[in-house]
Amino acid sequence: QVHVLESGGGLVQAGDSLRLSCAASGADSRDTASNYAMAWFRQAPGKEREFVAAVSWNGAATIEAPSLQGRILIARGDAKNTVYLQMNRLKFEDTAVYYCAADSAYYGTLESGFDHWGQGTQVTVSP
Repeated sequence: QVHVLESGGGLVQAGDSLRLSCAASGADSRDTASNYAMAWFRQAPGKEREFVAAVSWNGAATIEAPSLQGRILIARGDAKNTVYLQMNRLKFEDTAVYYCAADSAYYGTLESGFDHWGQGTQVTVSP
């Protein structure tokens, strides 16, 4: 059982920056979360969940949603079971619940590819 926990959400003003954190932990010592690809998705009110960014298991490769390129950065932490999402120049339309996901076998942009999900952290950007 892999547990995923997000943190760092909150209320900010448009133009501010925010960094979200995610930590994944696995119950099976042979299947450590440091070997998992990890990703961020978000769901705005009344909209479907959408891909934000993903990072490969070793941090060597990343994918970012084209609409967010230039304003976000995803990276693994020094503890390899952690991932950060740095968001800059936040806009009102960035308001959403941000979810972290992890998987041992999939690295990509599809929700269906990730088996393990956190509960989400709310990001609210005031205009």
